[in-house]
Amino acid sequence: MSAASAPPSHGHGHGQGHGNAPASPLTARRCGALSGRLRPPGDKSISHRALIMGLLAVGETMIEGLLEGDDVLRTAQACRALGAKVERLGPGRWRVEGAGLGALATPREVLDFGNAGTGTRLLMGVVGGHAITATFDGDASLRKRPMRRILDPLTLMGAEVVSEAEGGRVPVTLKGAADPTPIEYRTPVPSAQLKSAVLLAGLNSPGRTVVIETEASRDHTEKLLAYFGAQIASEPHGEHGRKITLEGRPTLRPRPVIVPADPSSAAFALVAALIVPGSDVVIEGLMMNPLRVGLLDSLMEMGADIDVLDRRIEGGEDVADLRVRHGSLRGADIPAARAPAMIDEYPILAVAAAFATGETRMRGLNELRVKESDRLAAVADGLTACGVKNRIEGDDLIVEGAGSARGGGTVATHLDHRIAMSFLVMGLASDEPVTVDDSNMIATSFPTFRPAMERLGATFG
Repeated sequence: MSAASAPPSHGHGHGQGHGNAPASPLTARRCGALSGRLRPPGDKSISHRALIMGLLAVGETMIEGLLEGDDVLRTAQACRALGAKVERLGPGRWRVEGAGLGALATPREVLDFGNAGTGTRLLMGVVGGHAITATFDGDASLRKRPMRRILDPLTLMGAEVVSEAEGGRVPVTLKGAADPTPIEYRTPVPSAQLKSAVLLAGLNSPGRTVVIETEASRDHTEKLLAYFGAQIASEPHGEHGRKITLEGRPTLRPRPVIVPADPSSAAFALVAALIVPGSDVVIEGLMMNPLRVGLLDSLMEMGADIDVLDRRIEGGEDVADLRVRHGSLRGADIPAARAPAMIDEYPILAVAAAFATGETRMRGLNELRVKESDRLAAVADGLTACGVKNRIEGDDLIVEGAGSARGGGTVATHLDHRIAMSFLVMGLASDEPVTVDDSNMIATSFPTFRPAMERLGATFG
């Protein structure tokens, strides 16, 4: 295995710093106009899933534009442990020689996912549908995150939780089912990870697996399953929901995957261009999946100057380029129904809201309380530290935009990469510099964040 494909080693140290690394504070200062072109990293959700589909297909899957952040490298390592040959051919170019559905190997060691919640939950689904036993673990942050909602449906399908930390948290040892029972499962919360885990377990089932969502979540797993040859149908269910039906034991055929640019990573340059005076930035190859453009819809409602250019299809997903220019933003009421389409983008939306005029209310953010950190509290505390008036009412965050932000604060990131990047963006346009207490964990999703932003004209340090 090349050094480039080996994930960095992490300890399980609590406290600041990512893993065992000492904390690395970073400061952002007010900068001149941002300009140029940016291709954000490959989408994290698709990168995880492309590797997993490569594991489950028999033959060679070629992946272009894979996100090479720590989270995705952990999934690559786990796929290798489960019997795939996984190799890096060059920047973003990977080849996966699949073990094939039903033919996975029992891993010889613990599957250490670092901070990767997506990789953990999706591969729990894969393992749950195979006659193998695997132990899942991760860093201090991952060990706090709930896994019970994933394990519950897997046990209904015949998997057995051999051991778990308190409250269904990792480390978890899972013994998969040789013949997973096909089930019809109603998800208790809108979660693409939960839905995906059930579908991936159902792949090796001798029957039909059905997942019913009252609120539609991201559909990347369904799109990639269909692209690789699975028989899967998705239809509307109720007002906002979907019913997904999967036929078990398909022949999955390897397909080339071009990973589109990640909307969650693009969000930082996008909002920076909107709030830094004089900016004019083009963001290339952005995924435009309707279930992922909640931030874009919200910013448009706030009056953002964004042009959508060259719409096209790549790897089964809608893609486009965006031209983003600075302009005045106004407060808006962001409906709770949009939350599943932008759950990772609320921290950066809150920064945009600080620079808007008037009040922005973001409704229904209960899911933010169980992300990498209690993201709702962390965003509110960060805004307060930077002199932005805000309040939490129930599960709503209300930001009182003044058209500018004082800045000047040090923001506690709680090991959360999106909190770190969001407040660094704030510092590029605020009156005084903004410091985040640690920047190490930015590498989990956007390893090139600092140089990419500096090329556009951002000032850090």
